[in-house]
Amino acid sequence: MNMSFYTGAVGAWQQQQRMNVQANNIANVNNYGYKAERATFHHLMYGNVTGIDEEQLPKGSGTKMVKASVDYEPGAYTDTGRLFDFAITGDGFFALFDPASGEISFTRDGAFMMARFELPPAEDAEPVIDPETGEELPPEPEEVWRLSDNEGRCVLDPMGNFIEIDPMDRKADLDIGVFDYRVYDGMLHADSGRFSPINKNGDLYLGTGEVKRGFLETSNVDLAQELTKVIESQRAYSYALRIVQTTDEIEQTINGLRS
Repeated sequence: MNMSFYTGAVGAWQQQQRMNVQANNIANVNNYGYKAERATFHHLMYGNVTGIDEEQLPKGSGTKMVKASVDYEPGAYTDTGRLFDFAITGDGFFALFDPASGEISFTRDGAFMMARFELPPAEDAEPVIDPETGEELPPEPEEVWRLSDNEGRCVLDPMGNFIEIDPMDRKADLDIGVFDYRVYDGMLHADSGRFSPINKNGDLYLGTGEVKRGFLETSNVDLAQELTKVIESQRAYSYALRIVQTTDEIEQTINGLRS
């Protein structure tokens, strides 16, 4: 009886975890470059027990969601016509550098913008002379404009350098880097549209994808499929709870017979 309690409780809990994955996919259905996740299950314990006439009978104790695998299939492309929107046709990711943490992450979301950055003056920079008073003033920081995402990260070119933009010539061609890995499995979802690599992914190399300006890649979430899975998870959740309820009723009946 305790085993059926355990199996039912674990089943309900794991279906709740599955619904969390589906809810996250649905919440990001309209986010550019988002890649849907798929819940992957594995049995917790499985073996054989000896039955009548020495027959080997299977025995298990439920399953567990071991990971949420990412579906890297490209989504559809939408024509925005905006200067700093980019999409990759083919394989690969845009690389983003976070100046605050030094982290490099990768994304398929090419909804970029022109952002202003201040660079501190060089250590050997000469002081500025005030033309009116002749007073020496400390050198001022340099102002540059870079291609960035909406959260202060800088987009990198194929050589790993920042992409600077001339504010007087915003339509100039930009050399945006496309990077790729041999193995995608295990990449961590940093947020809705960004990924962080791990050692399992191997070495980084220049990708073969082509950058298209004025386009964005939409999410690859299939809303109809996700809603169907939500219904499946809800049904499985209710069945798992029914196992717990039925087991409790059986135990109450047995305890009543003993008394």
